[in-house]
Amino acid sequence: MLAVIYSDEFLEHKTGRFHPEKPERISAIASALQDTSFAHQLEWRSPVTDSQRAIAWLKKVHSPHHIQSVRELATQGGGYLDLDTPVSPRSYDVALLAVNAWLDGIDYTLATNNPAFVLSRPPGHHAESDRGMGFCLFSNAAIAAHYALEQPNINRVAILDWDVHHGNGTQAIVEHHPQIAFCSLHQSPCYPGTGAAAETGAYNNVLNLPLPPGSTIADYQPVFETQVMPFLTQFQPDLLIVSAGYDANAADPLAEMYLQPQDYGLFTEFCLKITHRIVFGLEGGYDLPALSQSVVATIERCVF
Repeated sequence: MLAVIYSDEFLEHKTGRFHPEKPERISAIASALQDTSFAHQLEWRSPVTDSQRAIAWLKKVHSPHHIQSVRELATQGGGYLDLDTPVSPRSYDVALLAVNAWLDGIDYTLATNNPAFVLSRPPGHHAESDRGMGFCLFSNAAIAAHYALEQPNINRVAILDWDVHHGNGTQAIVEHHPQIAFCSLHQSPCYPGTGAAAETGAYNNVLNLPLPPGSTIADYQPVFETQVMPFLTQFQPDLLIVSAGYDANAADPLAEMYLQPQDYGLFTEFCLKITHRIVFGLEGGYDLPALSQSVVATIERCVF
């Protein structure tokens, strides 16, 4: 079994008619998963609704000013954190629920030793400690990593970010933490312009792997084999968190990579060689068919 942590409440983060990070993203994924041959092997779980739990963990990585800014903007009827990052009246509450969903993913995986997929929004890997940006309000993966380290017998947590954009927020929050490793494969040059290979973290716990526009699985696979796998294997994580963005697909409108949906199944196979304690959390991916098929490919490898 694999847990899919989902709520219709995630649809209530309204971004505007033409914004690429739209509610239909997770509706399309949910429908695609329910139509698979392995649908009976999925355990759909609703996230915990305790907002105080989420806020307590938000405070571990985000400044009070940033948390207050998002809350006040939502309370006032909405607005923008930056040109790309809208906040609607329900966005703060939905973002808290997303944090809880990522924490629930940690709880499930540690209790069962089985993977979980957190089908939530808004995404989080661009959110820094004191600001949201790039469609992201709060840094879900970094929060989840800090939470995991507070659980029994968890001493090391790795974060693998395969979104086409560098997870600048995640890196900035975790790069000074010796018990968290961060690895990112991303298009370069591309938004947000961070993620140089020379950035290695305070404890050699960061591995950035910038790839040129036009890269295909023929470029990604050897990078996984010769760099990602040795880095993660040497770190020996007790838990792996995947910032699962699917915007490196050839069909995606926001980047210039040429992956196909089935390629994410191969990425998942690599992850499973590290550990079966994996929490996948949705980040980017903006072409609905490619996004849905990619998530199906990811989860299919976990259940067979």
